[in-house]
Amino acid sequence: MNGLLSEQEKPGATHYKILLLSWAGWVFDFYDLVLYTFLLIPIGRELHLDNIRLSYVLGTSLAATALGGVVFGVLSDQIGRKKVLQLTIVIYSVGTLLSGFALGVWSLIFFRIITGVGVGGEWAAGQTYIGETFPAKTRARYGALMQTGAPVGVALASVIGGFVAPEIGWRSCFILSGLPAVMVVYIREKLPESDVWLERRRLSGAPGGTRLITEFFEKFASLFSPDTRRLFLQSVLLTTFGLSAYWLTYSWMPGYLFQQRHFTLTKSALWMLVTQAGGFLGYLLFGFFADRFGRRPAFTLFSLIMAVGLTMTTVFWDAVAGYPPVILNFMFMVGFGTGFFSGFGPLFSEIFPTAKRNSAMGAAFNLSRGVQFFTPVAIAVVAGRYGLGGGIFLAAFFAIMTGLWIWTFPETKGKKLEV
Repeated sequence: MNGLLSEQEKPGATHYKILLLSWAGWVFDFYDLVLYTFLLIPIGRELHLDNIRLSYVLGTSLAATALGGVVFGVLSDQIGRKKVLQLTIVIYSVGTLLSGFALGVWSLIFFRIITGVGVGGEWAAGQTYIGETFPAKTRARYGALMQTGAPVGVALASVIGGFVAPEIGWRSCFILSGLPAVMVVYIREKLPESDVWLERRRLSGAPGGTRLITEFFEKFASLFSPDTRRLFLQSVLLTTFGLSAYWLTYSWMPGYLFQQRHFTLTKSALWMLVTQAGGFLGYLLFGFFADRFGRRPAFTLFSLIMAVGLTMTTVFWDAVAGYPPVILNFMFMVGFGTGFFSGFGPLFSEIFPTAKRNSAMGAAFNLSRGVQFFTPVAIAVVAGRYGLGGGIFLAAFFAIMTGLWIWTFPETKGKKLEV
């Protein structure tokens, strides 16, 4: 085959449009999901919810990402990356907007489920889009550039939750956060479909009618076929370790700083911005490190950095808290270490075939994110005995497991994707 975007010597204007819109979709995907964690305190006060019920709301939205990841992952392999990117952005934007009208815990759970379903489908569509269109020798760094949308989204949520919410209220923050849906207009007009996916569809034919539904279940079942079952299950475990490290850290980190370390909401938001500055740099540099030295060494290095930062900001907080620059450096390390998330997209693009690439990526990443229903609840339970810091410290264990488990995968640096 000639002329594929991924076979060009270096990225051009079309590549950068795909990167920009996939990145923006991921920014607001993550922003809409984590905004809730920065509004926990005012939501709890107004709706009279304790920490356990607030955790159930967050846990339910994380569980819903599993449904969104599986459904839209398979749909993306059937109807295209571009259409699914549009659908998921609309869904999570609507869910966030509706959250501003919640009257109690059950309506809030329902609206956060809608948000979670949309959030679950967007990541894999964007990462597959980039993985299939960028040249192999730079795939990791551009996948990492898309991944920087996560710390940007968390930083934006920090600003909205810490500075804007006290002025306009948590409901208005949710309602205004429905605006990202307007991106869909630009995506529809400006982005081409993945040419690798189009070529695959040309060769295999496009399903329609009842065949579309039949193929949906066949594609999901095919993830457990002999040629992909082992790698798929390995991927689910890898993302479970990584996402557990992330959500054990961030689901209650703003609350930890506010409740246990007695920060104001504004100071808590400022310290969270430090972690996200580290995250942005870590997500960005991971790609260059992975393209130079390989996927496996990069995962291990960054996950260990995260584990060290977590240990020092929880178990050893009292030992270093008297030196603000030191504790802030460890907060920065927590964020920097999460840069290993930049590796999931390129790695999964390289180990799964085009016919089920998005199905595998979406299912692996979001089934693992669905498991995170238990993480905010677990922290709230552990906090009753050891404080929120004790619960968050569990994340260090999962970060270390991420760095070890990656070595069960083949090294895929520079691998050319096949149709």
